[in-house]
Amino acid sequence: MRRLALALALVALGAAPAHAGDTLRVGKASPTAFAMLPAVVAAEEGFFKNHGIDVQIMDFGGGAKMHQAMAAGSLDIGIGSGAELAMVAKGSPELAICNAAGPPLFIAIAVPFDSPAHKAEDLKGKKIGVSSPNSMTYWMALQLAKHYGWGEDGITIVTLGGETAAIIAAFKTHLVDADIGGSAVAFSMEEQKVGRFLIPVSDYLGNMSSDTVFASKKLIAEHPDDVRAFLAGWFDGVDFMRTHKAETVKIAQKMTGLDDTVQSREYDQSIPMFSNDGKFDEQSLATLKQSFIDLKLLDTVPDLRTTFTEAYLPKR
Repeated sequence: MRRLALALALVALGAAPAHAGDTLRVGKASPTAFAMLPAVVAAEEGFFKNHGIDVQIMDFGGGAKMHQAMAAGSLDIGIGSGAELAMVAKGSPELAICNAAGPPLFIAIAVPFDSPAHKAEDLKGKKIGVSSPNSMTYWMALQLAKHYGWGEDGITIVTLGGETAAIIAAFKTHLVDADIGGSAVAFSMEEQKVGRFLIPVSDYLGNMSSDTVFASKKLIAEHPDDVRAFLAGWFDGVDFMRTHKAETVKIAQKMTGLDDTVQSREYDQSIPMFSNDGKFDEQSLATLKQSFIDLKLLDTVPDLRTTFTEAYLPKR
């Protein structure tokens, strides 16, 4: 909370420099998302220092607040979702510099523990919980019905908010038949015999740049070597995570507070999603463009290639 308060204060004042020496201000759109863990791992294991930079990591309560800080010059680097390319398209002074993860393996459909549903097709005609209207989970519910050809009335979407307690209550009272949210939430509910993991949404969505790294245009123009150094450290973090499960789980638990079993399952579920090269694939761009259209995030959708650069990715 102290880091978030500091970040928001900097946004309000608009006084923080975008770059100070070789210390980069790095924002995470979510304080607990596994998708953003490589930055924390790289900092803790000294990988950024190995490439000549220090980082100050700040957590934000959502991508919008993080990109406000980017626009105010309070952050050099932001880590969020590919959906935030819409903010770049709207004119935020930044570019995406790395497609860090493709398939959203950390987002899943969960069902009540005693649900008769055992595959996605069993959800036809059911009530699906999402975080909020016109959110990405809302869009994922729409895509579920579209993918299986159920039509606009194939499911009923119910807004629950993002709190685990609200999902548990909705399952216990049969307010919904399923919910779209974090895979770790589904695993935690299994421990309590309240809910269970059904499928990752990637089963029907495919790739969608679920984790994306952004850099301010000021940093890119004035300190391009620091952009390269950050991405080199990021991929060192990814490589470490792939080969050091136990250590990664312990670092992740500092962020999430999850128990060993749940955190271990989230690791196994999510680790394959991380990109080995950070390049933006055509499927991710097409999926994101469709989401921008469906959710009316942009009046017109530009060529998304204007929102990112691959010039600073390390050769791997």
